[in-house]
Amino acid sequence: MPSVRIALANVPYPETPEASVAIATRAVGEASEAGAEIVCFPECFVPGYRWPGRDAAPAPDARFLEGAWSTVAAAARRANVAVVLGTERLVDGALRATALVLDRGGAVLGWQDKVQVDPSEDGLYTPGSERRVFRVGPLAFGVVICHEGWRYPETVRWAARRGARLVFHPHVHEAEPGGFRPARFADPANTFHEKAALCRAAENTIFFATVNCASEGSPTTSAVIRPDGSVQAFQPYGKPGLLVADLDLVAATGLLAARCRTFDAPSGG
Repeated sequence: MPSVRIALANVPYPETPEASVAIATRAVGEASEAGAEIVCFPECFVPGYRWPGRDAAPAPDARFLEGAWSTVAAAARRANVAVVLGTERLVDGALRATALVLDRGGAVLGWQDKVQVDPSEDGLYTPGSERRVFRVGPLAFGVVICHEGWRYPETVRWAARRGARLVFHPHVHEAEPGGFRPARFADPANTFHEKAALCRAAENTIFFATVNCASEGSPTTSAVIRPDGSVQAFQPYGKPGLLVADLDLVAATGLLAARCRTFDAPSGG
């Protein structure tokens, strides 16, 4: 089983929906120049994550989104790079946080909606109900979005048990007033989030690739975690750019995911 080069687009949070498309297309081209076969973007990067409690963002615009997806797909086709694009979509009038997966020719492989929605997002995003495993060349992979990857191990295990050798984790996480500002990944003084990334890889014996926007003081950054739970690479905190990593797919056996057994609770338990 060969190695695969991936890229994580640790790009600045877009100031406008139009800027999100321009940044994304540029990053796709840069991923191609770096020799990556696939590039992943942060959560809802197009048109930009709708922060709960902030000033109202523009209303969901299906026409804008369709045009944005077509533009990014054309960039993928020109660059010969597959894309996992954090975005949003309207399904039966309800807004979902999702990831659009494009192959290296720009064709749509499918969607992975956010199934486990954070309580702060209630009333903003509607949860999806299905999970998928995607394939680009030799790489089988899943996608879990932000909160569901941090707090729900079963979302990652679901993909690993179905052959995924990598799970992408688009998220968005900005500094909070008085919050810890790390300089190294999974610092013991930091929150649980980056430790969870180590666990998601090790407990399933697969690669885990988490990607955030670049922002000053963010408590998390983009990183690639090996199947043994060690850190292969991470992006310096707050520094925009692509994080590129070569994955040895032989190491991603999925062994521990395959050995996991689940049990129903006893009657009345």
